[in-house]
Amino acid sequence: MRALVIDDSRAMRRIVTGILTGFGYEVRDAEHGRAALDVLDEGWLPDLATIDWNMPVMDGLQFVSVVRANPAWRAMTMMMVTSESEHTQIVRALAAGAHEYVIKPFTADAIRDKLALLGLLPQEVAL
Repeated sequence: MRALVIDDSRAMRRIVTGILTGFGYEVRDAEHGRAALDVLDEGWLPDLATIDWNMPVMDGLQFVSVVRANPAWRAMTMMMVTSESEHTQIVRALAAGAHEYVIKPFTADAIRDKLALLGLLPQEVAL
């Protein structure tokens, strides 16, 4: 399975990439939404995208909206992984087309549980 990790923090990209790689994902990353769209435009379509909200150039909510508008990318599952914790922000992200929402700081177990809920946890990963 493939994942695209989108976050402007290099450290956070490394953390999320490490977690997903540990679960058996092939991972690419991007420092903002526009760079992530470039990856998709190259034809590299992930099963999962983890998306920060607050990024320069193109934020996470804009990215989700653009992906949802493109029929070729609609199968991609999108999970917000962000420090935005207000209920209205969560509702906005889910209404825009995100499937799940993880609030920073998080644990590997929290990511694993969300992946299991989404049906994106490889079978060999124990719950």
